[in-house]
Order: sequence, then C-alpha cells, then structure tokens
Amino acid sequence: MRRVLGPRFFERPALIVARDLLGKFLVRRVGGKTRAYLIIETESYFGWRDQGSHARRGKTERNAPMFAKPGTIYVYFTYGMHWMLNLVCDREHFPAAVLIRGVASDKKHLDGPAKLTAALKIDKRLNTKLLSKKAGLWVEDRGVRVRAKDVARTPRIGIPNRGVWTEKPWRFVLKADRRIIDV
Repeated sequence: MRRVLGPRFFERPALIVARDLLGKFLVRRVGGKTRAYLIIETESYFGWRDQGSHARRGKTERNAPMFAKPGTIYVYFTYGMHWMLNLVCDREHFPAAVLIRGVASDKKHLDGPAKLTAALKIDKRLNTKLLSKKAGLWVEDRGVRVRAKDVARTPRIGIPNRGVWTEKPWRFVLKADRRIIDV
C-alpha cells in the first residue's frame, strides 16, 4: 500500500507531525529517476516563541514559507554551503515546520540534513512549492508501523544558548533495523 500524504497529514502540530513522519518515505523524482527513502530523523519547530525557530523574530523573506499552507516545502541555505529541507505544518499563517534530518534506503544512509539535500538534489528551486509528484518531492505512507519503543526523543541539534528552547526534546530518531529499511 502506497499513499501520498497530502496537506491534511501536515495540518497538525509540528511535534505530532515530526514523530509521525518517522517510518514514512520521502520520495524524490529528478532526472527521470524516482527514489524513496525512509525518514529516520526529524526535528520540529513551533511558533513565534520557539527561540530555535527562524520565526522567532517574525515573518521575513527567508522564513515566509513557514507561514504558508501545510505541506509547503521550506528550503533554506545555511552556513554558506548547505540546503536544509523543512515541511510546513499546523495551519496557514502560523510558523511551524519539521526539519528532515535523516533518511535511509537499502543502499544509502543519509544521516544529516545537508547530506540528504545534496544526495536528493534539493535546493531553493523547491522552496515554497507544495509537496507533490508534480513538484518532484512528496511523502508516502507505505504501511510501516513505528512503535513507541522504536523512537528516541532528544533535544534538537544546533540550538545553542536559547535557554529552555535548547533542551526541548523536539528531535525524533527512528531506532531502525534492517527489516524496516528494506521495506
């Protein structure tokens, strides 16, 4: 069973979407080839008060996609060399997104958001588009069931000196085994 996840899946709080994306497949079509990767690591960003979020200072040209419709792709450039892939959640005009930090297939383990975007050829051309086959990037549910005991929840990575926001356990990691990745 393969089901493309639409905006309704993303019309929920970022924490819930971040957890529920584990075990789903990020599918990328580029150059006539389609590849699917199991999502194994995510990180959530939620609202204006979240001091780890790009939205903490309000809406800007860079973070405007975070305020778009759920299911919108938010791609930004960081450290002068890396693209980061985020999927917008919650509701329109409320800044919430999930950073896709890691994916895996039977051939590749892309553990890091920059490795992921480089391997999947994700860059600013996808920014502001809705997840869809037409855009060449979408998320599928292929029936993988992830149990609570298969998920580690940790503080987000790279959120220094933000008080309580640094310690928020808003990163989710699938403790994957071969039988899940080989689906």
